[in-house]
Amino acid sequence: MEGLLDALGAVTLILLIAIGLLAGWIAGTVAGRRMPLYLVIGVVAAVAAPFIVAALGLGVLAAGGIIAILAVALVGALIVLAIVKAVFD
Repeated sequence: MEGLLDALGAVTLILLIAIGLLAGWIAGTVAGRRMPLYLVIGVVAAVAAPFIVAALGLGVLAAGGIIAILAVALVGALIVLAIVKAVFD
């Protein structure tokens, strides 16, 4: 897990946060309310998704590089945001 954190670096972490904010903003715009909730959940999910995938032992992150990490973050954020929208709306 520490190896993934070292490999990510600051730039990738900033990109993960940006993806989470973008996904949260889109979800908040679609929902029409609770924008801060969607922004926070989007960031948390986007940052956590690559760590969850790495913890599951999937080697796709190491093989795919930063593009794979960002794709996993986007998909993870979208899934979590869809669940949050279903629960809170």
